[in-house]
Amino acid sequence: MLTKTYSGAGRTCRVTFELPNQGGATSAMLCGDFNNWNPSAYPMERRPDSTFALTIPLQVGRTYRFKYLIDGHRWENDWAADGYEANEYGSDDSLVVV
Repeated sequence: MLTKTYSGAGRTCRVTFELPNQGGATSAMLCGDFNNWNPSAYPMERRPDSTFALTIPLQVGRTYRFKYLIDGHRWENDWAADGYEANEYGSDDSLVVV
């Protein structure tokens, strides 16, 4: 799930990425265009209810591709993303539009 909070100046948007933990995962990383798909740049916080969450600032006026890396080996899309786009690996990436 994505939650967006736009700044007063309108140049940035704080986006909260939330991922339900349905499979008992111990870690989740947020990877995408905004961090060059670096699997260690944005570790997500595990909440008491076991969901994972992270809030990051993104530049307004862009569409970003992203995925979640679960337990260091399983890629997941955000099924509540703003859209999806095919990638060169034969699957889809999630999209966030800000």
